[in-house]
Amino acid sequence: MSIRVIIGDDHPVVRDGLRLTIENGGEDIVVVGEAADGLEVLAMARTSPADVFILDVTMPNMNGVDTARELLKRLPHAKIIMLSLHDTKAIVEEALEAGARGYLTKEMATRMVVEAVIEVHAGRHFLCPRIAHFVRQSALPCGATPRKGAARTALTAQERKVLQLIAEGRSTREIATILEVSSNTVHAHRNHVMAKLNIHKQAALVRYAIKAGIAKL
Repeated sequence: MSIRVIIGDDHPVVRDGLRLTIENGGEDIVVVGEAADGLEVLAMARTSPADVFILDVTMPNMNGVDTARELLKRLPHAKIIMLSLHDTKAIVEEALEAGARGYLTKEMATRMVVEAVIEVHAGRHFLCPRIAHFVRQSALPCGATPRKGAARTALTAQERKVLQLIAEGRSTREIATILEVSSNTVHAHRNHVMAKLNIHKQAALVRYAIKAGIAKL
């Protein structure tokens, strides 16, 4: 039976490259869907059953890490590979804490994606070489439970969503509509984020979100 894959990345060129690599890889793997953001991935997962999800870390509207968390709530047996330009230790660790079993940098993705899909689908972990050393050096091995108190994981899921949308330039009203909450709730989340991160200016908040891989330019 074919391994079914959904690709989530907001760049069509990246999606095309991964799909073509998978289709020409000589293995029994089929791409059953492509999405431009995390919300599309979640919607697609309901209608196009998949075994492996390849998720860009910094997708708009809902980033890859939050999408991974939500996917695993809905589909506990889903296997997730994170894909990113970022290879900083904090981002890698958060992706693994969120339940990802694979992590590829975009520069290595087309060379390794077929092997990564096969390994992750089989229940093993697959990390490209530039990422693997973080795991070896870190106190967080693959499959470990989340550590409490890390700077990025100090934010709740809803606070991370608000931070991402702020960094993407959304207004309070737009954020309230997207998250289906009141404007007062959005203000409260924004204030909590600023307090937790000890950031008091919006520009600095945006810079933090981009540097942390929560949002992209």
